[in-house]
Amino acid sequence: MSRLTPDMLLRAYCTGIFPMGETREDPTLYWVDPDERAIIELDRFHLPHRLARTVRNGPFQVSCDVDFRGVIEACAAPRPRQRQSWINQPIVELYTALFERGFAHSVECRIDDELVGGLYGVSINGAFFGESMFSRVRDASKIALVHLVARLVKGGFRLLDCQFMTDHLRQFGTIEIGRAEYRARLAAALAAPATFYLELDGAEACATLAQATTHTS
Repeated sequence: MSRLTPDMLLRAYCTGIFPMGETREDPTLYWVDPDERAIIELDRFHLPHRLARTVRNGPFQVSCDVDFRGVIEACAAPRPRQRQSWINQPIVELYTALFERGFAHSVECRIDDELVGGLYGVSINGAFFGESMFSRVRDASKIALVHLVARLVKGGFRLLDCQFMTDHLRQFGTIEIGRAEYRARLAAALAAPATFYLELDGAEACATLAQATTHTS
């Protein structure tokens, strides 16, 4: 594709497509429009009891938007059992530019001030598009996801797009929907105002999710 700009990237998300790189070293980007899209229904998020205890009681210190660059670079780094990262340098620069404009956010998990896990994604009105997550210790990326979902619920978001289904996401109640249904949900979310909450501790996160799921049970 021709040189992608942050404005082009935002327009692409609003139409239901997103870019990926081939490998970490290859600067080429290509558009992706999956037949099936993985989403988390925010009022049906499944929080396992063991993980809820970890969210409330530590050992993680969780923050948002403190080290976006550190998170995206950690997501791009080599990992065990993963041949290549799709996050190349153009992706790093584009999403960092979106962060600087307020259209991207990160969730960071630290232990003793060391970054051990996190995630990042794009935020447009009531839609959040999760891009990637990483974990250097057990549960770190899961804790980041729980904190993300709680913030989206509290802020009035309507859609959490996870792109592709994984075993990691399936345990939280993630579902797959077809392209037509996804675009209908996307349009509704883009028409809804929302706020990304930066400050929310573990107890507040669990209470927010419990209240949201109780209302739909």
